[in-house]
Amino acid sequence: MTIINYPANSPYHATPQLSWRMGIFVYRPILPSAGDKPFTLNLRHQHRPDTLAFELYGTPAYWWVFCARNPFLRANPVWDFIVGLEIMVSPSDYLHQVLGS
Repeated sequence: MTIINYPANSPYHATPQLSWRMGIFVYRPILPSAGDKPFTLNLRHQHRPDTLAFELYGTPAYWWVFCARNPFLRANPVWDFIVGLEIMVSPSDYLHQVLGS
């Protein structure tokens, strides 16, 4: 297997790779910032972390950031993303700085 260099904004960036497979998935740490704010999910975001990521960060590829900042979502990041759930979200500029994108 060819080793893939995942970009800095990928959820797999911190996951180790062996010569023939990926290692155990490692969540990328995204530390709290002074600009973090609580956000209550509405019906538009029900089971759609990609939709919220697009609205906040301009790309659906950052859906995984909500799991990194809100560990209780890690067990089931799509089906636990429900109306009325309050999560912490990081500001876009901070997130781009942390991820190097």
